[in-house]
Amino acid sequence: MANSKAFDAVCAELESATSFNALEARGTVRLALKAAGLDAGSVTAAQLGVVLAQVLPGELTNRGVDNAESVCRDIAARLSTLAPDDDAADADSPEAVFARLGGS
Repeated sequence: MANSKAFDAVCAELESATSFNALEARGTVRLALKAAGLDAGSVTAAQLGVVLAQVLPGELTNRGVDNAESVCRDIAARLSTLAPDDDAADADSPEAVFARLGGS
């Protein structure tokens, strides 16, 4: 399964903001997503915003990243510039289907 554009964007930003290589950045974000019960293939920018605020700072601190909360805030700010269309592939996710069926 391909990764979501939001996941790829966060990983690239994390790689730029830290001394992590691409594999380390992707692995760290995947661990944070797993802790949150999310999947890299279907995670949205909004969901990643929550992960950046709640879960990823702890993962980065465990890996010796200084100012982990600041790094995550900066990444979250840049993530918000993703176009809403970047999550269009998620329109057929189970959550989206049920939301449409429920009228919410």
